[in-house]
Amino acid sequence: MMPNQFEAAAQWNQQYEREVKHTREATASVTIAILRAGTTIARTNLQILSEPSHIERTCKYMERHIKSLLWIYGGNRILFSGPQILRQKLSDHFKSAPTGQFDSDLIGEKIYGAPIRIEAVSEHEIPEVNTESQTMGGHLDGCRIGFDLGGSDRKAAALIDGKVVFSEEIPWDPYFQKDPQYHFDGIMDSLNRAAKHLPRVDAIGGSAAGVYVDNEVRVASLFRGVATADFDQSVRHIFQRVQKVWNNVPFVVINDGEVTALAGAMSLQVSALLGVSMGTSTAAGYVTPDGHLTNWLNELAFVPVDYSDQAPVDEWSGDRGCAVQFFSQQGVARLAREVGMNLPPEMPLPEQLIEVQQHMTAGDPLAQEIYTTIGNAFGHTLAHWSSFYNLEHVLILGRVTSGSGGDLMLSQTRQCLEQHYPQLAAALQLHIPDETMKRHGQAVAAASLPALPSS
Repeated sequence: MMPNQFEAAAQWNQQYEREVKHTREATASVTIAILRAGTTIARTNLQILSEPSHIERTCKYMERHIKSLLWIYGGNRILFSGPQILRQKLSDHFKSAPTGQFDSDLIGEKIYGAPIRIEAVSEHEIPEVNTESQTMGGHLDGCRIGFDLGGSDRKAAALIDGKVVFSEEIPWDPYFQKDPQYHFDGIMDSLNRAAKHLPRVDAIGGSAAGVYVDNEVRVASLFRGVATADFDQSVRHIFQRVQKVWNNVPFVVINDGEVTALAGAMSLQVSALLGVSMGTSTAAGYVTPDGHLTNWLNELAFVPVDYSDQAPVDEWSGDRGCAVQFFSQQGVARLAREVGMNLPPEMPLPEQLIEVQQHMTAGDPLAQEIYTTIGNAFGHTLAHWSSFYNLEHVLILGRVTSGSGGDLMLSQTRQCLEQHYPQLAAALQLHIPDETMKRHGQAVAAASLPALPSS
């Protein structure tokens, strides 16, 4: 079943687009492009209902679409060719609405250095897309360390010529730690423990939740408890500090979702793959049809997937219906409350997830309802995301997907796709990691990121 108020983004958009196609009222064409550093990263053309009586629904249609583009592709400058009243409403949203201000602050200022702005242009002034992709990973020579920093644990592995000789997972609680030294010490501890199993360290590769450019932290939920001044002084260059301690060996850290996708592509030997990890948050990454990683954000946690006015509110962005409220530990905890499972509210989210999984193992119908809901929501969400990605494969992993609950979720996802989106169901392969990948895949992929000078 699905929550009564759930309105799948894919179906909401399809209904609006059907109305546009079959209406006898006035319609208009809107062309938008998302730019960063002068480069067009995304471009789309949409048909809209242009009568004043439809302005609120049309604005919702456009704003939700633009928000998805921003969090998937990244950028802070929007070129807009379309009705002036609509452009003004969208501009006001990013300047005045709390959720729009959040997007403008994080994506615009913190990641790309300036607030989101929408510029009126004619359609012929909008340039074509000029995206970049990069070959990354697959380097397994030498003695390497791979690490992954999550919201509830940090993992590290030691590899010698691609063979894992040590791996370890250590709980930690980085989200609301105010002192950056906590994060630095935790990272160093994991690296030191892995290094003890190597004759030397030739390279270090890592993944972490957040946005990283040339190993510089731009935005990361792991450091959300750190004050702005301390962030700029002690967090922004934290990985450069770590690299310096390790004698400046080749060192690469990228978003954990990208490493998830890379690990899946390496393990399955496929491309056109979206990797989605349902853990503390919703992490995602994409490997293109030609086997490359992109320079997109792929921050699907913030992409709206439920368009209901009663959709759950994300505690960080304040927006409704974001993916993180369904495909993460907090999503499981929220649904547990909704179905009437009595879990102590003060219980940490990882422990709530374990409790739900234990109920699932015991055959509790309330736990089954939770995973059925997640699976159906994910099916509808994949249909929405397929509007932005060229997809042939989806890899699904993370703590939320462990055990029999994950099996039920995946079954419901397939059923939803077959029922509502049969063409996509026929074209899309869903994968879960095998045991080797579960144990070592992320760490191996992370360790393979840096190339050695002689490679």
